[in-house]
Amino acid sequence: MELTITVEDAGNRIALFGAGDRHLRLIRGALDVQITARDSSVRLAGEAKAVAKAAAVIDQLQRILQRADLVTEEDVMDAIGEVAREGLPEAAASDRIDVYAKNVCVVPRTAGQREYVRAVAENDLVFCLGPAGTGKTYLGVAMAVSMLKAGHIKRIVLVRPAVEAGEKLGFLPGDMQAKVNPYLRPLFDAMHDMMSFEQIRRFVQNDVIEVAPLAFMRGRTLNACAVILDEAQNTTVSQMLMFLTRLGHSSKMIVTGDDSQVDLAEGQPSGLIDAVRRLRGIRGIGIVRLRDADIVRHCLVQRIVNAYGNGRSGMHYRTPRPGHATNPEPADGPADE
Repeated sequence: MELTITVEDAGNRIALFGAGDRHLRLIRGALDVQITARDSSVRLAGEAKAVAKAAAVIDQLQRILQRADLVTEEDVMDAIGEVAREGLPEAAASDRIDVYAKNVCVVPRTAGQREYVRAVAENDLVFCLGPAGTGKTYLGVAMAVSMLKAGHIKRIVLVRPAVEAGEKLGFLPGDMQAKVNPYLRPLFDAMHDMMSFEQIRRFVQNDVIEVAPLAFMRGRTLNACAVILDEAQNTTVSQMLMFLTRLGHSSKMIVTGDDSQVDLAEGQPSGLIDAVRRLRGIRGIGIVRLRDADIVRHCLVQRIVNAYGNGRSGMHYRTPRPGHATNPEPADGPADE
């Protein structure tokens, strides 16, 4: 198995790798993996379990660097020892997500992400809320691709609301797919990490992967599908009800959104926030909230989110009207287990 990890902050490369790559050599010797460091990435190769353990160690070291200026050899050995004692504390073997791309294995990197992945595995409908950079879309796509590869589903349906109103799509050039693709670009960006461009093109042509605006879901029943609704905070209450009632037999629905970035008209409640409030505690529905600690993009993203965390205002960061809280607290783990 091979796995490539990106260094979150290129400026921390030396601190992470150690002088003369000393830290990487310690990991290699202790876990029996091949490690190649180049620019801002680390390539791991070896037995799947050993690679997953090495990835967990590096992830733990990167978290240390988020709050400190350096990593000591003692930190490295402590991380290795923790992995050896407890298996994979940050990425259990059962959490690895198998996708189409050769030698690629998607692994949740935080406790919140692991909860999300397990909720999708255990429930037919999952809501995932959280700030930018927490992997809501990426892991949702990874789970859908994994289910398709394993034969658990026959199709993937990618859905996103067009905030500007579905009627205006007619003014854009091209056919419906061309009109909708700009809105679904984040979903396709994630998918390109998990299968080849040619494979995606073939799946789209054969209707194995379908892209559609939310308005086009009305009247349909989606059987044997993984359906992903992205940017769900920008659905209305009636749109969300319409979408959720499309769920058919042998299907999974994954609904993702950032309830701090509602772009609906002022005073119009978000269908995502409303649904989470109404559906909490129903068996078969998982509700997961990812938080700032689950942000896995560049370390600056977490700082930016924190900076905007208080006193949000303006068009993109507004507080919904009273009665529609921006931070509905989920149950611990998937709902009603």
